[in-house]
Amino acid sequence: MQTIPVILDTDPGIDDAVALAAAIFSPQIDLKLITTVAGNVGVAQTTRNALQLLEFWEEDIPVAQGAIRPLCRPPADAAHIHGESGMDGYTFAPPRQSPLIRPAFMAMAECLQESSRPVTLVTIGPLTNVALLLAHYPDCKTNISRIVMMGGSAGRGNFTPNAEFNIAIDPEAAAQVMESGIEIVMCGLDVTNRAVLTPDYMARLKTQSKTGEMLYSLFSHYRSGSLATGLRMHDLCAIAWLVHPDLFQLVDCYVGVETQGTLTAGATVVDLENRFNRPANVRVAMDIDVEGFRHWVEEALARAP
Repeated sequence: MQTIPVILDTDPGIDDAVALAAAIFSPQIDLKLITTVAGNVGVAQTTRNALQLLEFWEEDIPVAQGAIRPLCRPPADAAHIHGESGMDGYTFAPPRQSPLIRPAFMAMAECLQESSRPVTLVTIGPLTNVALLLAHYPDCKTNISRIVMMGGSAGRGNFTPNAEFNIAIDPEAAAQVMESGIEIVMCGLDVTNRAVLTPDYMARLKTQSKTGEMLYSLFSHYRSGSLATGLRMHDLCAIAWLVHPDLFQLVDCYVGVETQGTLTAGATVVDLENRFNRPANVRVAMDIDVEGFRHWVEEALARAP
C-alpha cells in the first residue's frame, strides 16, 4: 500500500491531540512534518503541546513552530475551552525534542522541495502558516497534492454567529488559501458537528490504552459535560477524509471568505447554488456517514499505544 505523504499544521488543543494520534498511527499516512500555529492557545504552547505528545508516544517527527499571530489581526484564542496550556488535565513528561530552528513556512517549503511525491497539507488550525508559505514560496504549489482543512461552514459558526473558529482567527490567511488554485477539501461544521463519539465509546477508550487514558483525561478536564452527551470530533474529520473519503459526501462549489464585515468577518460564503457564477474552488463536505466514522475512529485509536 502506498502511503500519503502529509504535512500536518495544527494548534494543539484537545481535539488536535486526537487527530495527531490518528495521523501518526494510521498505516495510510506518512507524516513528514508537524507545524504549529497560534490558535487554540499561543504558538509557544501549541508547539510545546505537539512536542509533549510526540514524547508521550515516543515518536520522532520534525516539529516547526509557526506564526505567533494572524496576518493582520490581533491574536485570539480558545483557552476557555482548552485551558491555559491547551492540554490541561493530564501531566505530560517534559519533551526532549526541540522544534526546528527555521519557522514553519520555511520548513514546509523545504519538505515540499525534498519530497519525491506531491504532499498533502492537512490543516486543523488557522491558516496563517499556509498563507505565508504560498506568499514566500509560490512555486511550491506544484508539489502540493491538495489541502485538506478542518474549518469553515456552509451554515452557522461556532466562534461568531457566522464564522467557524479556525477561519475567524485569521480570515485574511483563509481568503488567500481559498484563492490559491490548489485543490481544497473543506471539512467544516456541516459534518464535524455530526462527528460525535458516544459516551459508551469514551468509557471504553479510557481503559483501552495509555493513549485512551490520556485523551479521556483531557476531555474530562474541560469538556466533562460533553462526555455525558457525546463529543464532537472536529479536527479528526480532516484525517478521516484523507484515509476514508468514502465516509463523506462532497459538493464542488465556490467558497469565499468574508474579511471586511464588522459582524461577519471569517464567515465562509459557500455558494451551493452558484449564485455568484464563479468557478468552483473548494470541495465542501456536506454529509458524513456517522456510524462509519465512529467505526473508523475505534480502529484508528486502537492502533495507538
